[in-house]
Amino acid sequence: MGPLVPEIIGNELNFVAALFIGIAFGFILEQAGFSTSKKLVGLFYGYDFTVLRVFFTAGVTAMIGVVALNHFGLIDISLVYVNPTFLWSALVGGLIMGIGFVVGGYCPGTSVCAAAIGKIDAMIFIAGSFIGVLIFAEGYPLFEGLYKAANWGSVKIFDVMGVSQSLFAFLLIAFAVGAFWAVTLIENKVNGKPNPELNAKPLYAGLTAIAMVIGLSAFIMPDRKESIIKKSSDSEIAASRKVEFITSDELAFRLMDNDKDLQIFDLRDQKSFDAMPLPRSIRVTKESLFEKDANKLLLLKNTRNVFIADDEQTAAKGALIAEQLGFKGLLVLKGGLNQFKKDMFEVPKSIEGQDRQEIDTHRFRTQASIALPLLIKEFKQKQAGSGVKKAKNRVLGGC
Repeated sequence: MGPLVPEIIGNELNFVAALFIGIAFGFILEQAGFSTSKKLVGLFYGYDFTVLRVFFTAGVTAMIGVVALNHFGLIDISLVYVNPTFLWSALVGGLIMGIGFVVGGYCPGTSVCAAAIGKIDAMIFIAGSFIGVLIFAEGYPLFEGLYKAANWGSVKIFDVMGVSQSLFAFLLIAFAVGAFWAVTLIENKVNGKPNPELNAKPLYAGLTAIAMVIGLSAFIMPDRKESIIKKSSDSEIAASRKVEFITSDELAFRLMDNDKDLQIFDLRDQKSFDAMPLPRSIRVTKESLFEKDANKLLLLKNTRNVFIADDEQTAAKGALIAEQLGFKGLLVLKGGLNQFKKDMFEVPKSIEGQDRQEIDTHRFRTQASIALPLLIKEFKQKQAGSGVKKAKNRVLGGC
């Protein structure tokens, strides 16, 4: 299952859910006729484009589903694995699979579907697939150069094209609708008569209208992360927001008192964080605030969530992002860590004046200047002893 937020289905139930989804997927493939090689290769000969229609529909549905879930914050898109693109191996592999599809009449997924209902040709196709896998595995040293050539990384098509996610979604839906109309004309031309299983004109007219509305909906569901981060950088929006502050003295007191309800979200870079990590703090970025780990921490009840950075403005932007994500009661370190260091680590030996509050403050800061470095050192040692955190598991998928 996808990395849903909140985590509706945990790791324990994933395999159970996958089993039932797999059964449903196989049932749909069989009902769509994908267990018949003649229907599958009809795509290449022009007399039956069911394969194109089904997979285009599945792709568009999945695309809009992910866009919608991401927009409403119901999926942690950072955990979704994007297969890296190795250009030449993709081209050669696509050519081999295409030839195998035409000659054998199946692709890997449909061959299993057909074999499950007793198709002997599909079983032979699967056996051939295993032989191909074995040849590739044993000959990998020979193929490695080609396999890894032209590594583009985990790119997305709309990034390569230089267009927005919303525009690409609309264009793909429009292309799919156009393809549906075009292949219907081809089918009619090749078969000499309309497909008896498909009354295309009224059906496609309705589907075209629905698809265009769905395509336009992509523009009102922009990438949530980009939209909120952009809003957090808007000076007018930031100025209009009422910020709740925590002072250097209160933060220092809670650290020294080992306040169990305190959570600190540190927006500094890794080098600065490693140099002086405050106890009970976790390093985050603006982007990671959208992920499941940060979400779980911010959801904890009876906690004081404090955002810190070198300067007050950066910390306030992080708090604004969390606020836009629906979290309340967020605090920002007044003056930032620069002011905190000045107040707690640059305490004068004596002060002038007889104001009782000033005397008490000076006494507290003198104690804090001794206690805080020890707490920070202890926290650094604890972090080092816990070892390097494992990378989060990305959700793998594909046909």
